[in-house]
Amino acid sequence: PELSQYGVPNPLADPTLELHDGNGALIASNDNWQTTIIGGIITQDQVQDIQNSGRAPGDPNESAIIANLPPGNYTAIVRGVNNTTGVALVEAYDLH
Repeated sequence: PELSQYGVPNPLADPTLELHDGNGALIASNDNWQTTIIGGIITQDQVQDIQNSGRAPGDPNESAIIANLPPGNYTAIVRGVNNTTGVALVEAYDLH
């Protein structure tokens, strides 16, 4: 949703985010960054970690994952809730 403030037309209104490992296995997911989905590599509430990172989304419908990943290949998949469509942006940061 925040993309609209930067002039991006038709931003995805409610994105969900999945993180897959190099074998295609789902290792983390999120819908609405202020609600942690426990499972895979996510073992605790992430809200405070996301806020402390300085990268917390401004819109509660945005998705975010913080993960400590070993070197390798990963795939991020963004989908719209209820199969909605629109433009999305995935960003990855090294938060050392």
